[in-house]
Parts: sequence; C-alpha cells; structure tokens
Amino acid sequence: MLTWKNVMDFAVNGNPEPDKRIEKTEAEWREILTPSQFKIARGKGTEAPGTGALCSVYDEGQYNCVCCDTPLFDSTIKFESSSGWPSFTQPIKENAIKYERDTSYGMVRVEVMCNVCDAHLGHVFPDGPEPSGLRYCVNSESMTMDTSKKEV
Repeated sequence: MLTWKNVMDFAVNGNPEPDKRIEKTEAEWREILTPSQFKIARGKGTEAPGTGALCSVYDEGQYNCVCCDTPLFDSTIKFESSSGWPSFTQPIKENAIKYERDTSYGMVRVEVMCNVCDAHLGHVFPDGPEPSGLRYCVNSESMTMDTSKKEV
C-alpha cells in the first residue's frame, strides 16, 4: 500500500518504471481525444468541481487512462471526498501513476499522471481515509470507466 512518504519519494527521487511507454505527437492526441479531454489530459487542465461525468458513479469496474487505456484505479478504492472530483485511495498498481511536484498557481502539490503516456490526471493529497491517508483527486475527462473489468 502506497503512503504519502512513498508518493513524496517518487515525486522527488523518480517514479517506478511503467510496464510500457506510449508516445504520440500533439496532432495524434488531438485526433483521438475530444477537445475537453485534450485540454485536461494533454494540457494539464482541470474540469470545474462537480461537473465530471464520473464524480457520482460508483459502479463496479476499472478506471482507465482516456489517452492510452492503461488501468489506473479500481472502483473498490473510490470514495466520496466531497471535493468535486472522483477520488481514490490507491492506484491499481504501484507503477500505474507518475508523480511530479507541481508549484503552479502559487501552491505546492503533487501532480499525478498516467505513467505510460504522461496524461495529466489530477493531484494527490495526504488527506484521504485510512489506511493509506491518500486522496487521488482525478479529472473525469482523464479517465474512462470499464465496467467489464470487475477487480484486478
């Protein structure tokens, strides 16, 4: 189980190796993503709180990267954080997520990205429920939900 200490270690000292890498040009990403998905996943944008299609979805399944379809989170670790974005306590695998220090907008945060294609997902915070204490705050536009996958 990942903890805040692990997250900070990855953000400062380097991330775990992904299972594979997928790289495309900006034009190739624009071709497969909607304008909103591109703005958020490739442009490090964010959706307005409470507006994401996956905010209030709690069906069984797995949440995958909208860009490369890499499994990111499982529905069993999703929780209601009242933050306005889908929230999770752990990634599906330790090496599914990439972590980087983010000092934009005058804040110090930890950005989370797909470790396979570098798609911006959102941020992780140390104010989640036990036992991990983590809250992965993720944009709905950065993910798709696959209800055919029940638990990994």
